[in-house]
Amino acid sequence: MDIPEPNSKPRVLLFGATGTIGRATAAALVARGYTVVCPLRLPQDASALPGAETLVGDVTDPTWLADAVFCHSHYDAIVSCLASRSGEPGDAWAIDYRAQLNILELAQRQPVGQFVLLSAICVQKPRLAFQHAKLAFERALMESGLRYSIVRPTAFFKSLSGQVARVQQGKPFLLFGNGELTACKPISDADLADYLVDCLENPASSNQVLPIGGPGPALTPRQQGEQLFELLGRPPRFRRVPPSLLAGIATLLGAGARLLPSLASKAELARIGHYYATESMLLLDPATGRYAADATPETGQDSLREYHRRLLEGQERLERGDHAVFRDPPRQG
Repeated sequence: MDIPEPNSKPRVLLFGATGTIGRATAAALVARGYTVVCPLRLPQDASALPGAETLVGDVTDPTWLADAVFCHSHYDAIVSCLASRSGEPGDAWAIDYRAQLNILELAQRQPVGQFVLLSAICVQKPRLAFQHAKLAFERALMESGLRYSIVRPTAFFKSLSGQVARVQQGKPFLLFGNGELTACKPISDADLADYLVDCLENPASSNQVLPIGGPGPALTPRQQGEQLFELLGRPPRFRRVPPSLLAGIATLLGAGARLLPSLASKAELARIGHYYATESMLLLDPATGRYAADATPETGQDSLREYHRRLLEGQERLERGDHAVFRDPPRQG
Protein backbone atom coordinates (compact mmCIF):
# COMPACT_ATOMS: atom_id res chain seq x y z
CA MET A 1 0.00 0.00 0.00
CA ASP A 2 1.36 3.41 -0.97
CA ILE A 3 1.90 5.83 1.90
CA PRO A 4 1.05 9.44 1.00
CA GLU A 5 3.88 11.92 1.24
CA PRO A 6 3.70 14.28 4.22
CA ASN A 7 1.50 17.33 3.50
CA SER A 8 0.48 15.88 0.12
CA LYS A 9 -2.85 17.19 -1.13
CA PRO A 10 -5.75 14.73 -1.35
CA ARG A 11 -6.26 13.63 -4.95
CA VAL A 12 -9.81 13.86 -6.27
CA LEU A 13 -10.95 12.37 -9.56
CA LEU A 14 -13.70 14.59 -10.97
CA PHE A 15 -16.00 13.33 -13.73
CA GLY A 16 -18.32 15.60 -15.69
CA ALA A 17 -15.98 18.55 -15.25
CA THR A 18 -16.97 20.28 -18.50
CA GLY A 19 -20.57 20.99 -17.48
CA THR A 20 -21.37 24.21 -15.64
CA ILE A 21 -21.65 22.43 -12.28
CA GLY A 22 -18.55 20.35 -13.01
CA ARG A 23 -16.50 23.47 -13.78
CA ALA A 24 -17.70 25.13 -10.58
CA THR A 25 -16.85 21.98 -8.62
CA ALA A 26 -13.35 21.84 -10.11
CA ALA A 27 -12.80 25.47 -9.11
CA ALA A 28 -14.07 24.82 -5.57
CA LEU A 29 -11.79 21.78 -5.18
CA VAL A 30 -8.74 23.67 -6.43
CA ALA A 31 -9.54 26.62 -4.16
CA ARG A 32 -9.59 24.30 -1.13
CA GLY A 33 -6.23 22.79 -1.97
CA TYR A 34 -7.18 19.46 -3.52
CA THR A 35 -5.25 17.96 -6.40
CA VAL A 36 -7.95 17.60 -9.05
CA VAL A 37 -7.79 15.21 -12.01
CA CYS A 38 -10.45 15.63 -14.72
CA PRO A 39 -11.01 13.12 -17.54
CA LEU A 40 -12.13 15.03 -20.64
CA ARG A 41 -13.48 14.14 -24.06
CA LEU A 42 -11.87 17.09 -25.86
CA PRO A 43 -8.42 18.58 -25.19
CA GLN A 44 -9.65 22.15 -25.65
CA ASP A 45 -11.92 21.75 -22.63
CA ALA A 46 -8.85 21.87 -20.38
CA SER A 47 -8.67 25.67 -20.74
CA ALA A 48 -11.87 25.97 -18.67
CA LEU A 49 -10.31 24.09 -15.72
CA PRO A 50 -7.38 26.16 -14.40
CA GLY A 51 -5.38 24.43 -11.71
CA ALA A 52 -6.66 20.94 -12.56
CA GLU A 53 -4.84 18.05 -14.21
CA THR A 54 -6.61 16.73 -17.29
CA LEU A 55 -6.69 13.41 -19.14
CA VAL A 56 -8.22 13.17 -22.61
CA GLY A 57 -10.27 10.13 -23.58
CA ASP A 58 -13.69 8.51 -23.59
CA VAL A 59 -15.20 8.14 -20.11
CA THR A 60 -17.67 5.59 -21.48
CA ASP A 61 -14.77 3.28 -22.43
CA PRO A 62 -13.90 1.04 -19.44
CA THR A 63 -10.58 0.02 -21.02
CA TRP A 64 -9.44 3.64 -21.32
CA LEU A 65 -10.58 4.34 -17.77
CA ALA A 66 -8.61 1.36 -16.47
CA ASP A 67 -5.44 1.96 -18.49
CA ALA A 68 -5.23 5.75 -18.56
CA VAL A 69 -7.10 6.98 -15.49
CA PHE A 70 -6.95 4.39 -12.71
CA CYS A 71 -3.86 2.36 -13.57
CA HIS A 72 -1.09 4.84 -12.84
CA SER A 73 -2.46 6.90 -9.98
CA HIS A 74 -4.23 6.57 -6.64
CA TYR A 75 -7.24 8.74 -5.78
CA ASP A 76 -8.51 9.59 -2.33
CA ALA A 77 -12.00 10.36 -3.59
CA ILE A 78 -14.21 10.54 -6.67
CA VAL A 79 -16.75 13.27 -7.36
CA SER A 80 -19.03 12.48 -10.28
CA CYS A 81 -21.11 15.18 -11.99
CA LEU A 82 -21.71 12.97 -15.02
CA ALA A 83 -25.21 13.18 -16.50
CA SER A 84 -26.79 12.38 -19.84
CA ARG A 85 -27.34 15.48 -21.94
CA SER A 86 -30.68 14.58 -23.48
CA GLY A 87 -32.36 12.27 -20.98
CA GLU A 88 -33.35 9.95 -23.82
CA PRO A 89 -33.38 6.28 -22.77
CA GLY A 90 -30.28 5.17 -24.69
CA ASP A 91 -28.25 8.16 -23.56
CA ALA A 92 -29.49 7.90 -19.98
CA TRP A 93 -28.63 4.24 -19.50
CA ALA A 94 -25.26 4.66 -21.22
CA ILE A 95 -24.16 7.62 -19.06
CA ASP A 96 -26.27 7.83 -15.89
CA TYR A 97 -25.91 4.10 -15.25
CA ARG A 98 -23.35 2.19 -17.35
CA ALA A 99 -20.54 4.77 -17.45
CA GLN A 100 -21.01 5.50 -13.75
CA LEU A 101 -20.96 1.77 -12.96
CA ASN A 102 -17.70 1.31 -14.88
CA ILE A 103 -16.16 4.07 -12.76
CA LEU A 104 -17.50 2.55 -9.55
CA GLU A 105 -16.14 -0.91 -10.33
CA LEU A 106 -12.67 0.52 -10.96
CA ALA A 107 -12.92 2.59 -7.79
CA GLN A 108 -13.70 -0.56 -5.79
CA ARG A 109 -10.61 -2.31 -7.14
CA GLN A 110 -8.21 0.48 -6.23
CA PRO A 111 -9.88 1.10 -3.71
CA VAL A 112 -10.98 4.73 -3.56
CA GLY A 113 -11.94 5.96 -0.11
CA GLN A 114 -15.00 8.02 -0.94
CA PHE A 115 -17.50 8.61 -3.77
CA VAL A 116 -19.64 11.76 -4.01
CA LEU A 117 -22.40 11.49 -6.61
CA LEU A 118 -24.39 14.35 -8.10
CA SER A 119 -27.86 12.89 -8.69
CA ALA A 120 -31.24 14.68 -8.90
CA ILE A 121 -34.18 15.30 -6.59
CA CYS A 122 -36.67 14.20 -9.25
CA VAL A 123 -35.73 10.54 -8.74
CA GLN A 124 -38.03 10.62 -5.71
CA LYS A 125 -40.95 10.14 -8.12
CA PRO A 126 -39.48 8.28 -11.11
CA ARG A 127 -41.42 8.10 -14.35
CA LEU A 128 -38.68 8.78 -16.90
CA ALA A 129 -35.81 6.74 -18.29
CA PHE A 130 -33.04 8.95 -16.93
CA GLN A 131 -34.60 8.85 -13.44
CA HIS A 132 -34.65 5.04 -13.44
CA ALA A 133 -31.05 4.96 -14.70
CA LYS A 134 -29.93 7.31 -11.92
CA LEU A 135 -31.74 5.27 -9.29
CA ALA A 136 -30.17 2.05 -10.56
CA PHE A 137 -26.71 3.54 -10.11
CA GLU A 138 -27.59 5.03 -6.73
CA ARG A 139 -28.46 1.51 -5.56
CA ALA A 140 -25.20 0.12 -6.93
CA LEU A 141 -23.23 2.83 -5.13
CA MET A 142 -25.03 2.19 -1.83
CA GLU A 143 -24.25 -1.53 -2.10
CA SER A 144 -20.62 -1.03 -3.18
CA GLY A 145 -19.02 -0.88 0.24
CA LEU A 146 -17.47 2.52 -0.53
CA ARG A 147 -18.19 5.53 1.64
CA TYR A 148 -20.66 7.58 -0.38
CA SER A 149 -22.69 10.78 -0.46
CA ILE A 150 -25.58 10.99 -2.94
CA VAL A 151 -26.51 14.63 -3.53
CA ARG A 152 -29.96 15.34 -5.01
CA PRO A 153 -30.22 19.04 -5.88
CA THR A 154 -33.35 20.91 -6.83
CA ALA A 155 -33.59 23.26 -9.84
CA PHE A 156 -30.47 24.92 -11.26
CA PHE A 157 -30.31 28.62 -12.12
CA LYS A 158 -29.45 27.80 -15.73
CA SER A 159 -32.45 25.53 -16.17
CA LEU A 160 -34.78 28.28 -14.96
CA SER A 161 -33.35 30.98 -17.23
CA GLY A 162 -34.69 29.85 -20.57
CA GLN A 163 -37.17 32.70 -20.85
CA VAL A 164 -34.91 35.60 -19.90
CA ALA A 165 -34.15 36.47 -23.53
CA ARG A 166 -37.77 36.27 -24.70
CA VAL A 167 -38.98 38.48 -21.86
CA GLN A 168 -36.21 40.98 -22.66
CA GLN A 169 -37.53 41.05 -26.23
CA GLY A 170 -40.99 42.06 -25.01
CA LYS A 171 -42.62 38.65 -25.24
CA PRO A 172 -44.85 37.20 -22.50
CA PHE A 173 -43.55 34.74 -19.93
CA LEU A 174 -44.93 31.27 -20.69
CA LEU A 175 -46.59 29.40 -17.86
CA PHE A 176 -47.87 25.86 -17.63
CA GLY A 177 -51.39 26.12 -16.24
CA ASN A 178 -51.65 29.03 -13.82
CA GLY A 179 -47.92 28.99 -13.08
CA GLU A 180 -48.46 27.68 -9.57
CA LEU A 181 -48.55 23.95 -10.24
CA THR A 182 -44.93 23.52 -9.19
CA ALA A 183 -42.26 25.15 -7.03
CA CYS A 184 -38.54 24.77 -6.38
CA LYS A 185 -35.67 26.15 -4.32
CA PRO A 186 -33.18 27.11 -7.04
CA ILE A 187 -29.49 26.55 -6.35
CA SER A 188 -26.51 28.16 -8.06
CA ASP A 189 -23.62 26.24 -9.57
CA ALA A 190 -21.20 27.76 -7.05
CA ASP A 191 -23.33 26.95 -4.01
CA LEU A 192 -23.91 23.39 -5.22
CA ALA A 193 -20.19 22.96 -5.93
CA ASP A 194 -19.33 24.06 -2.39
CA TYR A 195 -21.88 21.59 -1.03
CA LEU A 196 -20.37 18.74 -3.05
CA VAL A 197 -16.90 19.54 -1.72
CA ASP A 198 -18.28 19.85 1.80
CA CYS A 199 -19.40 16.22 1.48
CA LEU A 200 -15.75 15.21 1.21
CA GLU A 201 -14.97 16.95 4.49
CA ASN A 202 -18.06 16.45 6.64
CA PRO A 203 -18.35 12.98 8.21
CA ALA A 204 -22.08 13.55 8.76
CA SER A 205 -22.53 13.47 4.96
CA SER A 206 -21.13 9.95 4.65
CA ASN A 207 -23.44 7.16 3.52
CA GLN A 208 -26.31 9.59 3.13
CA VAL A 209 -28.81 10.61 0.45
CA LEU A 210 -28.83 14.39 0.60
CA PRO A 211 -31.61 16.45 -0.99
CA ILE A 212 -30.56 20.08 -1.22
CA GLY A 213 -31.83 23.40 -2.52
CA GLY A 214 -30.67 26.97 -2.51
CA PRO A 215 -31.78 29.56 0.04
CA GLY A 216 -35.57 29.82 0.29
CA PRO A 217 -38.37 30.54 -0.01
CA ALA A 218 -39.53 28.18 -2.74
CA LEU A 219 -40.51 29.88 -5.99
CA THR A 220 -43.30 29.01 -8.41
CA PRO A 221 -42.85 29.69 -12.15
CA ARG A 222 -45.27 32.63 -11.83
CA GLN A 223 -43.12 34.16 -9.10
CA GLN A 224 -40.01 33.65 -11.24
CA GLY A 225 -41.72 35.50 -14.09
CA GLU A 226 -42.85 38.31 -11.80
CA GLN A 227 -39.26 38.75 -10.64
CA LEU A 228 -38.06 39.06 -14.23
CA PHE A 229 -40.62 41.72 -15.11
CA GLU A 230 -39.85 43.61 -11.91
CA LEU A 231 -36.13 43.62 -12.76
CA LEU A 232 -37.01 44.99 -16.21
CA GLY A 233 -39.36 47.61 -14.76
CA ARG A 234 -42.28 46.28 -16.81
CA PRO A 235 -45.78 45.08 -15.88
CA PRO A 236 -46.03 41.27 -15.88
CA ARG A 237 -47.29 39.59 -19.06
CA PHE A 238 -48.05 35.89 -19.03
CA ARG A 239 -49.32 33.35 -21.54
CA ARG A 240 -50.69 30.05 -20.31
CA VAL A 241 -49.87 26.70 -21.88
CA PRO A 242 -51.93 23.67 -20.77
CA PRO A 243 -49.68 20.86 -19.46
CA SER A 244 -52.01 18.44 -21.22
CA LEU A 245 -50.56 19.72 -24.50
CA LEU A 246 -47.23 18.07 -23.72
CA ALA A 247 -48.94 14.92 -22.50
CA GLY A 248 -50.89 14.71 -25.75
CA ILE A 249 -47.76 15.26 -27.84
CA ALA A 250 -45.97 12.51 -25.92
CA THR A 251 -48.88 10.11 -26.49
CA LEU A 252 -49.03 10.84 -30.22
CA LEU A 253 -45.27 10.54 -30.68
CA GLY A 254 -45.20 7.35 -28.62
CA ALA A 255 -47.85 5.82 -30.86
CA GLY A 256 -46.02 6.98 -33.98
CA ALA A 257 -42.80 5.43 -32.71
CA ARG A 258 -44.26 1.99 -33.36
CA LEU A 259 -44.04 2.77 -37.07
CA LEU A 260 -41.14 5.21 -37.00
CA PRO A 261 -38.70 4.35 -34.16
CA SER A 262 -36.91 7.70 -34.43
CA LEU A 263 -39.98 9.34 -32.85
CA ALA A 264 -39.35 7.51 -29.57
CA SER A 265 -36.70 9.98 -28.43
CA LYS A 266 -39.00 12.93 -29.21
CA ALA A 267 -41.78 11.27 -27.22
CA GLU A 268 -39.44 10.96 -24.22
CA LEU A 269 -38.49 14.65 -24.49
CA ALA A 270 -42.20 15.54 -24.41
CA ARG A 271 -42.62 13.33 -21.32
CA ILE A 272 -39.69 15.11 -19.68
CA GLY A 273 -41.29 18.47 -20.44
CA HIS A 274 -44.62 17.35 -18.99
CA TYR A 275 -42.91 16.03 -15.87
CA TYR A 276 -41.24 19.35 -15.12
CA ALA A 277 -44.47 21.20 -15.91
CA THR A 278 -46.39 19.26 -13.27
CA GLU A 279 -43.93 18.09 -10.56
CA SER A 280 -42.20 20.29 -7.99
CA MET A 281 -38.46 20.04 -7.37
CA LEU A 282 -38.79 19.84 -3.59
CA LEU A 283 -38.55 17.14 -0.95
CA LEU A 284 -41.37 14.61 -1.34
CA ASP A 285 -43.09 13.52 1.86
CA PRO A 286 -43.64 9.76 1.34
CA ALA A 287 -46.35 9.70 4.01
CA THR A 288 -48.55 12.28 2.28
CA GLY A 289 -47.27 12.10 -1.31
CA ARG A 290 -46.93 15.89 -1.24
CA TYR A 291 -43.94 18.14 -1.82
CA ALA A 292 -42.74 19.98 1.29
CA ALA A 293 -40.96 23.30 0.73
CA ASP A 294 -40.23 23.87 4.42
CA ALA A 295 -38.69 20.41 4.76
CA THR A 296 -36.40 20.85 1.74
CA PRO A 297 -32.87 21.55 3.05
CA GLU A 298 -31.12 24.74 1.95
CA THR A 299 -27.54 25.80 1.39
CA GLY A 300 -25.60 28.75 0.02
CA GLN A 301 -26.43 32.40 -0.43
CA ASP A 302 -26.92 33.01 -4.16
CA SER A 303 -30.42 33.99 -5.33
CA LEU A 304 -32.11 33.40 -8.67
CA ARG A 305 -33.15 37.05 -8.67
CA GLU A 306 -29.54 38.24 -8.54
CA TYR A 307 -28.54 35.75 -11.22
CA HIS A 308 -31.29 37.05 -13.50
CA ARG A 309 -30.25 40.62 -12.78
CA ARG A 310 -26.73 39.80 -13.97
CA LEU A 311 -28.12 38.07 -17.04
CA LEU A 312 -30.21 41.09 -17.93
CA GLU A 313 -27.20 43.34 -17.49
CA GLY A 314 -25.06 41.07 -19.65
CA GLN A 315 -22.77 40.04 -16.79
CA GLU A 316 -23.62 36.38 -17.19
CA ARG A 317 -23.73 34.33 -20.38
CA LEU A 318 -26.64 32.10 -21.34
CA GLU A 319 -25.41 28.73 -22.49
CA ARG A 320 -26.50 27.33 -25.84
CA GLY A 321 -30.04 25.97 -25.66
CA ASP A 322 -31.20 28.14 -22.76
CA HIS A 323 -33.51 30.19 -24.96
CA ALA A 324 -35.45 27.13 -26.14
CA VAL A 325 -37.39 26.45 -22.96
CA PHE A 326 -40.02 24.26 -24.62
CA ARG A 327 -37.87 22.84 -27.40
CA ASP A 328 -35.33 21.51 -24.89
CA PRO A 329 -37.06 20.91 -21.52
CA PRO A 330 -35.03 22.10 -18.55
CA ARG A 331 -33.00 19.49 -16.69
CA GLN A 332 -33.62 20.65 -13.15
CA GLY A 333 -33.39 18.37 -10.18
